[in-house]
Amino acid sequence: MVRRPVAWVVAVLLFAEALGVAALNWLLGVFVDRQQMSLAGLDAGLMAVSAKVGGVVLGLYFALCGLVALLVAVRDRRPAGLGRVLLVSAAVVHGLLGAFCWGLVGWTAFLFMVLVLGLIVLLLTSYDVPEEPRDRVSSPPAPTTP
Repeated sequence: MVRRPVAWVVAVLLFAEALGVAALNWLLGVFVDRQQMSLAGLDAGLMAVSAKVGGVVLGLYFALCGLVALLVAVRDRRPAGLGRVLLVSAAVVHGLLGAFCWGLVGWTAFLFMVLVLGLIVLLLTSYDVPEEPRDRVSSPPAPTTP
C-alpha cells in the first residue's frame, strides 16, 4: 500500500521544513538586529527577537507535526485525537503559505507548498478507508423454522 511511504515522506518533509523555517527566521532576526532596521518606528531589537521567537515556535510546530507523521509511519495506524488535529492544521497552514508564496516568492515555492499539502491530505485520507479483515470467520447460518 501507499500509506506508509507517504507517512515517511511527510515526516521527512515536515522535519526539513521545521529546520528551514526556524533557520530562515533566525537569520532574518539577525539581519534586522545587525542593521538596526526599523519599520514605522518599531524597536529594531524587539523586531529581531520576535522574528527569532516566531521562527522557533513555527519550527517546533512543524517538528511536532512531523513527529505525528513519523508515529503514523512507524505504527501504520491512522492519527487520532490531537495528532489528527495537528495534521489537519498543518494542511491548512500549507494552503495559506502556498497562497502567500504564489504572490510573494514565486510559483516554485507555491508548487512545493501544494505538494506538501497534497501529501498531508493523502496521509489523512488514506487511513480513513476501513481495512477488510484478512481471515474472515463466517458465522453459522441462522436456523430456519417453518
